[in-house]
Amino acid sequence: MKMPNSAYEIPEISISVKYKKSKADLKLYTVRTSSDVATFARMCFNADEIEWREEMVMICLNSQNEVCGYYKVSSGGISGTPCDPKVVFTVALNCCASSIIVAHNHPSGNLTPSEADRDITRRLKDAGKTLGISLLDHVIITVGSYYSFADNGAL
Repeated sequence: MKMPNSAYEIPEISISVKYKKSKADLKLYTVRTSSDVATFARMCFNADEIEWREEMVMICLNSQNEVCGYYKVSSGGISGTPCDPKVVFTVALNCCASSIIVAHNHPSGNLTPSEADRDITRRLKDAGKTLGISLLDHVIITVGSYYSFADNGAL
């Protein structure tokens, strides 16, 4: 839009969510347990890279804990991947998520959360409270197992 008598133009912001099928034909994956999260998250990761490069995904849920989508937040190196809460909640807000879950892998196979893992969990939980979007869990994935912050009372 061009403002009258001005050289400035103001960009229009458009937000949309597109389904590959009609919404009525969708059967959405429901998350009930941390095991459900781990199973779904493993489908989001590249199986060929899970043991050598850390990645983070977020899972957006509706009010019935059905997955309305997922988003790859970041890809990193062997020992870390960045997570920007602004990116996470931009995605969550754009798809009208009621809650979110984040998951990342540890190529080392060690399931113990790092201090950085604990810090980002606190930051996402606090930001979600402000926005009314609950962080239900943060799951660390390895090839053979997982660690759930919620199951371990660390959320």
